[in-house]
Amino acid sequence: MTIRFLTRTEIRNLAKELDFRPRKALGQNFVHDANTLRRIVSASGVTKGDHILEVGPGLGSLTLALLDRGANVTAIEIDSVLADRLPKTIADHSHSEIHRLTVLNRDILGIRCADLTDQPTALVANLPYNIAVPALLHLLAEFPTIRTTMVMVQSEVADRLGAEPGGKDYGVPSVKARFFGNVRRYGTVSPTVFWPIPRVYSGLVRIDRYETSPWPADEAFREQVFELVDIAFAQRRKTLRNAFLEWAGSGNASAERLLAASIDPARRGETLSVVDFVRLLQRSGTAVGEDGATEGVAQSADVH
Repeated sequence: MTIRFLTRTEIRNLAKELDFRPRKALGQNFVHDANTLRRIVSASGVTKGDHILEVGPGLGSLTLALLDRGANVTAIEIDSVLADRLPKTIADHSHSEIHRLTVLNRDILGIRCADLTDQPTALVANLPYNIAVPALLHLLAEFPTIRTTMVMVQSEVADRLGAEPGGKDYGVPSVKARFFGNVRRYGTVSPTVFWPIPRVYSGLVRIDRYETSPWPADEAFREQVFELVDIAFAQRRKTLRNAFLEWAGSGNASAERLLAASIDPARRGETLSVVDFVRLLQRSGTAVGEDGATEGVAQSADVH
């Protein structure tokens, strides 16, 4: 297998050939540094047996690096000009590897399981700032076959995803990502490896889905947990007793539900882990679609 990565000059020439101007709104900054690409792919842990879902392949830099790993790749590209050009670029820079690539000209937020012939086992992507978290959560929910996720996002988004309870960056994305799996920050990427050069640093985040979910993984249960997360973080200065007042029906009922879940009503939302939110829902007696025992969640020590 011989795959040649795109250089900075080649990326600029491709853009010129296509009369293409990168759009900030779509986060169109393309990696031209081969070492950075190898680092991303290596950190993702993908192997020859994986079917990788790539979001926003752009001109094909990361796509080539993923194919170099021997995996099959389905690339979702919203820009029709880039989607049309990608197969030719891959064919020009590889030796008969094009048969392992499928390109779909679609908006990632509209992709469903039925749109893919083969279900992905891994997600690797350079996600634009404006849709990074919605796209990530959508794909983790839509494709339970995704076991490993490696995303490159703006550094502040990476900080939020990787934050622990009580930290200044901890918030809704931190909790919701951990509903699906263990989340780890994998370092920083310099702006200088991109064309055009962005004004901010990027960060790598890896999510490994739980081998066996510690709680019900169906859509109805997930949406109820996420509703509690949204309520708790809507007004950070509120105590949980006051934050959940409307959800529970009264202040006393809110306090009773929190105490039943072994949570101090005086705490604030940013101190709760995903385990706490799940336990609160289960012990409130309002969960729909639940198929597991409450105590099993509270004792899941391997979930971070």
